[in-house]
Amino acid sequence: MNLRAFKVWAALLLIPSVVLLCQTLAYAAVPQSCAAQTGWLLHAVNVAALLACVAATLLAGHEWRRLRSEQQAEATVDSDAAAPAVRQGFLAAAAAGVGLLFTLVAATQWFAAWVLSPCLQ
Repeated sequence: MNLRAFKVWAALLLIPSVVLLCQTLAYAAVPQSCAAQTGWLLHAVNVAALLACVAATLLAGHEWRRLRSEQQAEATVDSDAAAPAVRQGFLAAAAAGVGLLFTLVAATQWFAAWVLSPCLQ
């Protein structure tokens, strides 16, 4: 797998997994955070997930813009040779969209860690 493909697949597959892992780790960290009366562990987990989401989304967006500019430069109408480039552009756009969605989810989870006390039952 080359770096260009990794940019797309990281946002499509890894980022949803990172957000789910963040939620799992946050749930697991709640008893320790409540016992210590601090939320730094919850914030650390959420910040790490949010940074991973932003990084993968930016990489996918960069790849999408690169592919879009290449497609506009070639600009062949109804060419079968352009089909792989169009497919790659679509996957990059979908990856950027998935990355944006899960970045929003990670930010929302972090907001909940800010607002709610870990000892709230």
